[in-house]
Amino acid sequence: MPNALPRRLALLGTGALAFAPLAARAQRAVLPDFADLAAAVLPAVVNIAVTGEQNAQLPPELRGTPFERYFRERRGRQSVQGAGSGFVIDPTGYIVTNNHVVGSAARVVVSLQDGTELPARVVGTDELTDLALLKVESRTPLTAVPWGSTPVRVGQWVMAAGNPFGLGGTVTTGIVSARGREIGAGPFDDFIQTDAAINPGNSGGPLFNTAGEVIGINTAIYSPSGASAGIGFATPSDLARGVIEQLRRDGRVERGWLGVAVQDSGNDAPRGRRGVQIQNVERNSPAARAGLRPGDLVTALNGSQVESSRALIRTVAGVTPGQSVRLSLVRDGRTQDVSVQVGRRPAGTGTSTTPSREQ
Repeated sequence: MPNALPRRLALLGTGALAFAPLAARAQRAVLPDFADLAAAVLPAVVNIAVTGEQNAQLPPELRGTPFERYFRERRGRQSVQGAGSGFVIDPTGYIVTNNHVVGSAARVVVSLQDGTELPARVVGTDELTDLALLKVESRTPLTAVPWGSTPVRVGQWVMAAGNPFGLGGTVTTGIVSARGREIGAGPFDDFIQTDAAINPGNSGGPLFNTAGEVIGINTAIYSPSGASAGIGFATPSDLARGVIEQLRRDGRVERGWLGVAVQDSGNDAPRGRRGVQIQNVERNSPAARAGLRPGDLVTALNGSQVESSRALIRTVAGVTPGQSVRLSLVRDGRTQDVSVQVGRRPAGTGTSTTPSREQ
């Protein structure tokens, strides 16, 4: 009997070896060929070159010296250049990229895959989601790519395209490593994590599924060295699409706002009820006018359960300012509903990455 277990392991090992060639053949059979996909979508991927000015940084050793005034007068502003990526979403010339690529640019030039250079106008930018929309004028319709319409799954194949290190026309492949990543970039963090190589210059470029749909906008990387370490982050198309539509229509993004700081209730929720606890209420805010108080536990919005502070912020942000929402909350052990007329989110609100979130 003592020999039974080792013998069984040996048999399992032999079986695994016997099936190894079959598994390898099956794996080779399902590996995708990205050549046709790259040929189809690359004409819609563009390189973006920007020029502008920014305040020059005063060297610490010159502070408080007679040279400080000279530096500020003669070198107060300096010319900067940058490069990024983007993709065409409309044949008439609308192009999506990152806000950090074009946010402070004085001049933007878009280069197509055939080498054509076109001056671009910044239609609008959104700092909170790091998205921007450009417009170019072309005599002929441009090749455009569609937004993704299928759910993103961990493990699915993806292809990133863009302008890494200024090389242009580059594709890399990998899989979706994770979803819903929060990296401290802002209150709407919901990144797709991928191991497809993303490097400096890829910012603003598309992340494709195997159907040629854009499922994300390559935005950030985790890298101790500054180059790809196999951990890149893309803004999901589900989030980006609505922002881009607003930028195209209005040139800016307006978001709903309550005027509260909230925190996930966790295990401290009364009677085991889960929700979002209000930590602070701003004076003269929509929440204050509706009578919300610190300590209130928000459990539902318009009848839908509130799972987290992040979910509440996103949901309220999607409400048109001026509309009213119904909050279900627990106060002093009692459940009640409160109607709140949603306000317009002030610029810069909610950029903190502390556990208590502003909304």
